[in-house]
Amino acid sequence: MPATESDPGAQARSRSPQPSRGVSMHELLASCAAATAVSTPPRAPEPQVCGPVEDHGHREAA
Repeated sequence: MPATESDPGAQARSRSPQPSRGVSMHELLASCAAATAVSTPPRAPEPQVCGPVEDHGHREAA
């Protein structure tokens, strides 16, 4: 039966989104992971760690 103006609920029912069918959980999780990867900015580079300072025997005379 088509929606008519005498049945106000019919228009609301016809406009309500229907859940999509045929999407597996694997595809859903993959799409979420892809969206996260695309929307997350790259990490800042790690600070470089300097090695120990080498002592070449240069000392001030006391």
